[in-house]
Amino acid sequence: MATTSHLSSMAMLFISFFVVLMGNAEGETRHYTFNIRYHNVTRLCHTRTILTVNRRYPGPPLVAREGDRVIVKVVNHVANNVSIHWHGIRQLTTGWSDGPSYVTQCPIQTNQSYIYNFTITGQRGTLLWHAHFSWLRATIHGPIIILPKHNQSYPFQKPHKEVTIILGEWFNVDPEAIISQALKTGGGPNVSDAYTINGLPGLLYNCSSKDTYKLKVKPGKTYLLRLINAALNDELFFTIANHTLTVVEGDAIYTKPFDTDKLLITPGQTTNVLLKTKPEYPNATFLIAARPYSTGQGTFDNSTTMGILEYEHPFKKPFKNLTLIQPNLPQINDTQFVSNFTMKFRSLANDEFPANVPKTVDKRFFFTVGLGTSPCPKNTTCQGPTNSTKFAASVNNVSFTLPSVAILQAYYFGQSNGVYTTDFPVEPMVPFNYTGIAPNNTNVMNGTRTVVLPFNTSVELVMQDTSILGAESHPLHLHGFNFFVVGQGFGNFDPVKDPAKFNLVDPMERNTAGVPAGGWIAIRFLADNPGK
Repeated sequence: MATTSHLSSMAMLFISFFVVLMGNAEGETRHYTFNIRYHNVTRLCHTRTILTVNRRYPGPPLVAREGDRVIVKVVNHVANNVSIHWHGIRQLTTGWSDGPSYVTQCPIQTNQSYIYNFTITGQRGTLLWHAHFSWLRATIHGPIIILPKHNQSYPFQKPHKEVTIILGEWFNVDPEAIISQALKTGGGPNVSDAYTINGLPGLLYNCSSKDTYKLKVKPGKTYLLRLINAALNDELFFTIANHTLTVVEGDAIYTKPFDTDKLLITPGQTTNVLLKTKPEYPNATFLIAARPYSTGQGTFDNSTTMGILEYEHPFKKPFKNLTLIQPNLPQINDTQFVSNFTMKFRSLANDEFPANVPKTVDKRFFFTVGLGTSPCPKNTTCQGPTNSTKFAASVNNVSFTLPSVAILQAYYFGQSNGVYTTDFPVEPMVPFNYTGIAPNNTNVMNGTRTVVLPFNTSVELVMQDTSILGAESHPLHLHGFNFFVVGQGFGNFDPVKDPAKFNLVDPMERNTAGVPAGGWIAIRFLADNPGK
């Protein structure tokens, strides 16, 4: 196939890795090579050997258009097993390319490679890719930028410039050692040493003033900011001091635009916002800030990463000693702000971008989500709620056990016996007051248990937070599907009264959403993707 005219510009953009564009009838075929390599990086005066793609931290962008086919060869040059998940890509009939280790594939071993091959169908906007093996995603992550098809435009003002902002975490020690220790002792894992903006911790951390992200802008312009939360587990507030942001997209789905001066992004979520700069040079610089939203009882990194929004002086001679405008963020545990903010998201729901929420439901599921306990192995001491128990996350009191054979592989070859079962409980086996006084028995069951759905089943799933070991917000991601958030609330879900308030007109379509602390969220989706 003939190389398109985009080759030269794309090659310049991705100078550190191999990109070839090839034309076809539906779209282009874009080839990438991701080399998993060690790379020495210094932050907070600590130099650490981290795992990266093509020695970049954060990793390189994957850019394509809606309708393009993407082929990524991932080559593992490190000692760790690894796989890459294309977070939010629908993967219609390409489940083998989704990426979660031991679910859709076996991990890529040292000196081995794997080719991911998928087509971007009906999606445009911002997503992310990241490692999907243990905690390797702490440093192995990057943006997915899906442009509209040729001759199609954004449903909002064309921006002067597009900027990707990735929120992440920095650890002074190896995250793999942290999670390994936590799984062994059953205690909460040690927290990160800093949050980062595009890999830089910023002004407030020791030994970090030179590692501060700067966004340089011109007065009177509109910028499209592609915001990504690549933190491991922490939901993050984000703001730019004294500036209004217009939300226009979430999880690669256009939204009805709304203005805000601060926002929340859960891990794995993306949010596109329009930043309209001030009409004249303001004689000031403005802090960009992100810090955690936390509602649980566990420890977390209670710090703030900061960058700088810097205006370009019209005469290229900026004034010295400019005023530094401080940001304003919600309180760490401001559940009311989070609830109000998330409920502002609405799909466009028009002829061009319809909201195809299922109006009728074939299957209804009710999942409780929260923390419980597992007993310590004999003759050992643990660091869970007691010295004889470990913390254990569970859904309907089942804590997932990772198999040693990929689930999709076992299903495909008809060898599921001993790998997984199909008896996952579709509702709590013992109902209780989910957000009230916790039951005396907090032990969970363990297993690789699944729900199997017939093709094209319409599903309604209510996820209910529990207060067993403290109510907290739980971000959850659905692989291979988008879903519609039709309702949410605090307290226990009422199956009689709450469905009457569901939004079936223009609910937000997402791939990742947070179960509210001490509350519930209801989603609907169509099970139209075999193998997922």
